[in-house]
Amino acid sequence: MKKYIFLFIAIIIASCDSPPKEKAKSLVEIYDSSIELIIDKDLTIERLVDSLIVSEGPLWDENSKSLLYTDVALNKIFKWNETDGASIYISPSGNSGYAPNLNEGLLGGNGVIFDNEGNLIICQHGDRRVAMIENSASDSPIFKTIVDNSEGKRFNSPNDLVMSKDGSIYFTDPPYGFFDLPTLTFNDTIQEIDYSGVYKIDNENQLSVISNDLSLPNGIALSLDEKYLYVNNSDGKNPIMTRYDLENNTNEVFFDGTEMASKFEGGFDGMKVHSSGNIFTTGPNGLLVISPEGKLLATIDFGGGITNCAFDNNEEFLYVTGFTHVSRIKLKN
Repeated sequence: MKKYIFLFIAIIIASCDSPPKEKAKSLVEIYDSSIELIIDKDLTIERLVDSLIVSEGPLWDENSKSLLYTDVALNKIFKWNETDGASIYISPSGNSGYAPNLNEGLLGGNGVIFDNEGNLIICQHGDRRVAMIENSASDSPIFKTIVDNSEGKRFNSPNDLVMSKDGSIYFTDPPYGFFDLPTLTFNDTIQEIDYSGVYKIDNENQLSVISNDLSLPNGIALSLDEKYLYVNNSDGKNPIMTRYDLENNTNEVFFDGTEMASKFEGGFDGMKVHSSGNIFTTGPNGLLVISPEGKLLATIDFGGGITNCAFDNNEEFLYVTGFTHVSRIKLKN
């Protein structure tokens, strides 16, 4: 029963009180034929893993030819590959007792990346920090804190992150870890920062605030030249992708999903940038592909809400996490 409660919570969070929407009429909608160099309009979705609750944080590990992914509700990192299938890799992943939290809800690890030494950098909801751990299986993991506060105040629940070439880390900090099971609302009684932030940790471990004006900042990615930072706002009342100019310290709405959100299920969550510069992002109507100029190129309907995505090293496949599943599509390359 608890599994279904968690799933219900995840659906509520994703929809953010949006009204019911229609479903897409076909699996793939092409809006610009240029994207057919990357995706096949007749593609199929391969389901790899089922029976999850809130799967997130997909990350391709080239050394083991495996996909790592989290389940935020189960407080675990899993590992999947063609040979062995799926197995628990690191447990716990994001709630180890390091920080005060509500003791139940969405408290596991979320976004995961590699650092320059091959260690895992994890956004931890329950521990309310960005932490590092060796990339190896463990049922008693030892995490090293990278950052857990801004000006002495604990973070909300770091959600997703990206690393630049110089080792700087950008991450988002919405309040999803404060979602209270009994009331099905956000409980701010232990919240110390009164906004949802977008932050940068530079390569000297200095923290700075990129933004404090998004209601629910979530997925995050850098443009290929690292001039721009893209951040998804997963609030159904303001479903936008913002682009931050890191050189000039300005920002603008890069893609406004308001019209799409009024028609289709799903919300903005995780994203990744393809070597073409196109952004692959979860959003209304499944997966959206958006050009570097902010033009919608295609959508792919995964038959329900999805949370994040990741390419393998050769961009042969795009792996997609949903609430209950992990899937993939084959790309053209």
